[in-house]
Amino acid sequence: MNNKPIIALDFPGEKEVFQFLNEFDEQLFVKVGMELYMQEGPDIVRKIKEEGHEIFLDLKLHDIPNTVKSAMKGLARLGVDLVNVHAAGGKQMMEAALEGLEEGTPVGKSRAALIAVTQLTSTTEEQMQREQRIDLSLIESVLHYAQLTKQAGLNGVVCSVHEARAIADVCGEDFLRVTPGIRMSGGAAHDQKRVATPDGARRDGSSLIVVGRAITEAADKRAAYKEVCELWEEK
Repeated sequence: MNNKPIIALDFPGEKEVFQFLNEFDEQLFVKVGMELYMQEGPDIVRKIKEEGHEIFLDLKLHDIPNTVKSAMKGLARLGVDLVNVHAAGGKQMMEAALEGLEEGTPVGKSRAALIAVTQLTSTTEEQMQREQRIDLSLIESVLHYAQLTKQAGLNGVVCSVHEARAIADVCGEDFLRVTPGIRMSGGAAHDQKRVATPDGARRDGSSLIVVGRAITEAADKRAAYKEVCELWEEK
């Protein structure tokens, strides 16, 4: 798995996905989320993999441990590179997800990296405290979930850029910090609350960034992707 910016394929269907992918002549790292997966099912994952792209399958599984284990066992056969669950499901659920992923990975193949969502980047501290009834600061909640995820043996977490450095400090640099909510300077935040630019994410400790509309809705998508890459990889 490389550290290219992950492009969120938040399209309604296969036609739009391949219209976008066909504009590129290189291997990409893309995210297939619930919107696309629910419309097209596992076939869309297989077709994208056949084109040589890496995939983050972003389904955020959250259920009883046995159900998540069985689901993850099936997803493992798709050959994706990165997959996730919700840390709020608990340590036992995350351990079961890892077991299912390992059991379902075909012999001779490397299993996907498994990460857990801490708090969504659309969630504010006030919203978390009022609606989830979590009597902590947002950063305390995120760090708790990150440490629980590490204890369960997972590879990392989904978090906002603003928590990435603190997570690295308590969980180690090798523990993945995958950060959505990436926008270009001056770009709209849309439904995200905790956002950052690609270069800001690099400086603040992100391991991988997820970029959506800044690329997929750009007039020149290849140029937008190149600009994101340059900001992300800048030394």
